[in-house]
Amino acid sequence: MGKGGRRTIMNEHDRVLQELYTVVLERKVSPSDSSYTSSLFTKGIDKILKKLGEESTELVIAGKGGERGEIVYETADLFYHALVLLAYHDIPLDEVLAELRRRFGTSGLKEKASRS
Repeated sequence: MGKGGRRTIMNEHDRVLQELYTVVLERKVSPSDSSYTSSLFTKGIDKILKKLGEESTELVIAGKGGERGEIVYETADLFYHALVLLAYHDIPLDEVLAELRRRFGTSGLKEKASRS
């Protein structure tokens, strides 16, 4: 059991973001004509940002609709496109995960107040 009686489960899903990010980085360094990820890098930051914005909007719409499968699907799309943006700017996924760890256990209101 983890903190507060929560059960901690470690499985293959726990590393999927890092594994996906590794593939995204590989596509950046070694582009492939048949790779959607490579095409995003080729088209540049404006295309990457446009796709990230579209996916954000689609997730908002799915959230409003409340259909579980759609929310999961659109969240996965948003995560993927966020990873492409991180890779474009050479920001390791670990930096984002470290920021989430830093915030964990801190009141969201306190964390927001510390930014001003």
